[in-house]
Amino acid sequence: NVFLSLFVRICCLPSSAASESCDNFTDLNLTHCFIGTILYVRLLLYTRSNLECGRELSHHHLSSQPLFNLSRPTAFVIHGYRPTGAPPIWIDHLVHLLAEQEDMNIIVVDWNQGAANLNYYTAVLNTREAAQNLTGFILTMQEEGAPLSSVHLIGVSLGAHLAGFVGANLKGKIGRITGLDPAGPMFTSATPEERLDPSDAMFVDVLHTDMNSFGLRGAHGHIDFYANGGADQPGCPKTIFAGKSYFVCDHQRSVFLFLCSLNRTCSLTGYPCSSYSDYLEGRCLQCEAFKPAPCPVLGYDVSQWRDTLLKLGQTKVFFSTTATLPYKKLNYRVDMVTWNQYLRWGVVYIRLHSGRTFTEARIDHKLLRFEQYTSTRLLAQFDEDLQPVQKISMRISTGNVIGPRYKIRLLRIRFTPLDHPERPLMCRFDIIVEENMEVAFRPLPCNSNP
Repeated sequence: NVFLSLFVRICCLPSSAASESCDNFTDLNLTHCFIGTILYVRLLLYTRSNLECGRELSHHHLSSQPLFNLSRPTAFVIHGYRPTGAPPIWIDHLVHLLAEQEDMNIIVVDWNQGAANLNYYTAVLNTREAAQNLTGFILTMQEEGAPLSSVHLIGVSLGAHLAGFVGANLKGKIGRITGLDPAGPMFTSATPEERLDPSDAMFVDVLHTDMNSFGLRGAHGHIDFYANGGADQPGCPKTIFAGKSYFVCDHQRSVFLFLCSLNRTCSLTGYPCSSYSDYLEGRCLQCEAFKPAPCPVLGYDVSQWRDTLLKLGQTKVFFSTTATLPYKKLNYRVDMVTWNQYLRWGVVYIRLHSGRTFTEARIDHKLLRFEQYTSTRLLAQFDEDLQPVQKISMRISTGNVIGPRYKIRLLRIRFTPLDHPERPLMCRFDIIVEENMEVAFRPLPCNSNP
């Protein structure tokens, strides 16, 4: 009976369902990588009506593809070097999140046969040929009525440069290219024609997370986001004993930050600045050039700042993250006016308390100077958003372990919530801080001075 029931369920399916099969990303293994693979590009189409089942597109006969609607915008997802040949773990997640943004064609550019090779140089060479292939497909789209301005290329690592080559082939008329940590090896001394650059599309946005290893240093878009300075990412291993994660964690973080931004669970605001050190020192916490719009936010919607960015030229923006989802830090600008008899140097630790819970910011990237009647601005970044803030405690650590403890007088300290401008500023006036000792106080409205 069981076998009969199973036979009936299989054989009595509608013919379309019985014959339906999905086209999946090419799954290779280390054997293929040792032998080497010959480039072959597959284009897998996903739409809101077939998110769970990709359809491989013909490179030439687009009219025969009923799911491919050229009146919709089209996003191409382009992976990078695949040293093991396995499919990227993030592909399905990215496809689903892109479909949530708007009704679009999502095409996964599967060039795993060509990217899977132990010889990285071979994969780099294959990006040019793969770009020619993809360029031909997009030209066919254009011939059948799709405007180039409706095309968005999302390239990861080596895929970012592949996207740039496609854009250059099409004279920069592609609507947008997003580069997620463009590959650095073999591109560090490349000219703009030999890598991703702003002229490759009408709008180019780039995210950097691993510039000191697998990523590319510098600025390569109309806007470049630098997560935690663009190099070492929090939570990633610092020693080789962690194995594979030591090599890929920082580089892959670009994809996970982009996924998080698409999921709307993290709003990662970038602050325009000339350097990461200036950003950490609180010198770049306003977005005057972007008014009346706020500072640019990483992700799919960053294109709303396109016109402003095109006027400004290449813009660098910096932001900090936590080690885990939702990655967002809570930012406060802290302004202090000090009045102390002796010059002191130190680092600052600030805690926000709500009930029995607290979160701490360590401002220890450099020694700060505290002297008589000096204004000091700090950027304090907390891992949690505690509300309401009932108490604030702080410690100025000078490293002085012998001799008398000097006192630092704060005539005023003001906390400005950067991420929530609707929240009131918090102040306190005339506080005595003994070096290396924690002092706690209740914040007051800034218009009061007891």
